[in-house]
Amino acid sequence: MSHSLFRTCVEPSGGYWATFTLTGALVSSEYTVRLQEDVDWLYKCSVQKLEVFISNIESGEVLERWKFDIECDKTAKDDSTPREKSQKAIQDEILSIIRQITATVMFLPLLEDSCSFDLLIYTDKDLVVLEKWEESGPQFITNSEEVHLRSFITTIYKVNSMVAYKIPTSD
Repeated sequence: MSHSLFRTCVEPSGGYWATFTLTGALVSSEYTVRLQEDVDWLYKCSVQKLEVFISNIESGEVLERWKFDIECDKTAKDDSTPREKSQKAIQDEILSIIRQITATVMFLPLLEDSCSFDLLIYTDKDLVVLEKWEESGPQFITNSEEVHLRSFITTIYKVNSMVAYKIPTSD
């Protein structure tokens, strides 16, 4: 994801992340540390979907949407039986997804305008959300193309991913 964010020269947008900016190939470590401190929802199997939106700063138009659907086996934490999948197999699947995300640079349209990104997390309805997070609705791209990426399965999670992008118009 960092590679894609660098490719488009984006920075976190608005409110909560206003103090964080991208200054190179990676999202600032301060940003990712703060996000990890605030969000332990994944470990609690409370997240169903995570989406990253890349938008034009001036118009607010969404240009790319990265979606990760997350299915979690909530019984896995209570179950003492060992799982069958090796850590190496899980890591190989995740690395395959990372390679595929990186390869999307070859077909995604170049974003020439200044862009920002937002993170949208779909959680369980009964989850207590920190005040610094605000509620938001889904973001869609008009005139878009979708590319489904590989899935991966751990012993607890199954993650399906896709990227949608605005089809460039000829001027």
